[in-house]
Amino acid sequence: MDFLYIKALHIIFVVTWFAGLFYIVRLFIYQTEAETKLEPAKSILQTQYKLMSKRLWYIITWPSAILASIFAFWMLFLNPYYLSEPWMHVKLSFVFSLYFYHGFCQKIYTKLQNNIVKYSAFKLRIFNELATIILFAVVFLVTLKSAINWIWGVVGILLFGILLMLSIRLYKKIKEKKSWDNDISKE
Repeated sequence: MDFLYIKALHIIFVVTWFAGLFYIVRLFIYQTEAETKLEPAKSILQTQYKLMSKRLWYIITWPSAILASIFAFWMLFLNPYYLSEPWMHVKLSFVFSLYFYHGFCQKIYTKLQNNIVKYSAFKLRIFNELATIILFAVVFLVTLKSAINWIWGVVGILLFGILLMLSIRLYKKIKEKKSWDNDISKE
């Protein structure tokens, strides 16, 4: 098979892997928030979110992770000189951090499937941004192919991450204020 076809398939499965990781954590957030609902809404939502999570996790996210990895190893096998490039070493460190992120998502998934809610929706929103930071780092590294310029990219990503965290906190405060305003207007 031609190298460019392998590369294209790798990119496609990286995209679907990230899509699965982004959406699974959103489902975790919704499932956690459903804990505060009254019955029967709570049971209905929990059942639906568990089913959606299971399908997403085992039909899209896991297969995408495996296929993205297979095509990545295949590309490295065909072009081992990539392994001598400093930017590739940095990229691979981010890829390994993505595997750890994926593994942590598996732990959260398993707990939620067993009705164990360990993390708040706020903590899950923050956790969700880690995949965004990894995505930015990898895309900049692959595009720039520079072991030095990636530092500025990572600094930018960290600043972007801080901005995202502040945005999440602001969103939380606005949501709490609206909830409080709605409670007052009902009185």
